[in-house]
Amino acid sequence: MPRLFLVTPLVLALVGAYLTGCGGDEEQEGRGAATGSAAGGLPLFEQPPDKLPGPPTPRPAGTRRSFAVRTRVRGFEVPVQVIARPGDRRLFVVEQAGLVRTVEDGRISPAPYLDLRRAVRAGGELGLLTAVFSPDGTTLTTMWTDNGMDTRVTRYPALEVRAERDAEEVLLRVDQPSDYDNHKGGTLLYDARGRLLLGLGDGGSAFDPGSRAQDPRTQLGKILRYDGGRWSTVARGLRNPYRMSLDPGDGDRLWIGDVGQDRIEEVDAVRLPEAGAEPVNLGWAAYEGTRPVGRKPLTGPPGELVWPVAEYPHGQGSGRGCSVTGGLVHRGRGLPRLRGRYVFADFCTGELWSVDAGGAEDPAGLDLRVEQGGPLPQITSFGSGPDGRLYATTADGRLIELISD
Repeated sequence: MPRLFLVTPLVLALVGAYLTGCGGDEEQEGRGAATGSAAGGLPLFEQPPDKLPGPPTPRPAGTRRSFAVRTRVRGFEVPVQVIARPGDRRLFVVEQAGLVRTVEDGRISPAPYLDLRRAVRAGGELGLLTAVFSPDGTTLTTMWTDNGMDTRVTRYPALEVRAERDAEEVLLRVDQPSDYDNHKGGTLLYDARGRLLLGLGDGGSAFDPGSRAQDPRTQLGKILRYDGGRWSTVARGLRNPYRMSLDPGDGDRLWIGDVGQDRIEEVDAVRLPEAGAEPVNLGWAAYEGTRPVGRKPLTGPPGELVWPVAEYPHGQGSGRGCSVTGGLVHRGRGLPRLRGRYVFADFCTGELWSVDAGGAEDPAGLDLRVEQGGPLPQITSFGSGPDGRLYATTADGRLIELISD
């Protein structure tokens, strides 16, 4: 397998697989001995469930047009994230192959802000997946897969024209299963107290054959927090939390788009525990959304799980899709009809959704709606600019702005 892929329709298809991580050959991988089996030879995930479903999530309450979309910049190569640097008017776009690019006055700067291409293995679900600036803007932290497909988190001094590559500091190395090249996560962000958060997928294949997401001995399928020089697990039971964000109006609530297997895409809104407390459990691979999965093991009783605040099915009517792209709660400039709402999308259909962030405490009454600003296929991320404007990136190379209709 070559270190990097050229950006072609094939690569865009691979990016689709990278975000969905379900069906096809991967489904067959999930039938190996690692899944376990009972009399009759059925793997654990195909056996009759030994758990009850979770509470129902709200159904969409109609549609509304809260915004329109406008392409601001073209010409990126598989952009996967748009971020801002405190005190800087530029936008920064992360490319899967290993570059962080800057955008100023609607143009991509010729020289990259950071170039990790020699170190990064990219393609499919591998690559430079996320980056974040520190709250004071002095450092840039990245998460990427190396040539052995393992995960690395590295930090660099953030200068004006570039990040200082030669001053790399390694914050974390995570061994990934060598048999699978999917479900690597993930998002880096800082919480309200300046602590770094990282979302990691379960390491790959279908139905988490190694039960890693529920296993407290591994960092895979978890949300980790970096505080005082050490990493700790604050959430378990995630399949592939490809995108997550904190509500600017409620800095303790983390919103997560966790990519589903082959039935359900889910959105979670959780408050993470403080040091020393038990990690919260989101249920994978014993549950896909609120639906039980065969006889997959679960750490702790189902009654202690944090259930999704919203979910939508694959292949059914308006909600059909294959891979959720988690978004953010908009509390910035413009878009008054979207203010205070969490906006997210499906990568495959391009359908856009929003929910009232204030309803997260009582999901049964949460206002979920389909947004008529789409469809916008291949959305890989949402991000807020330095002036509070709302942006998105698409795998076909565009930086999109959400604007008032």
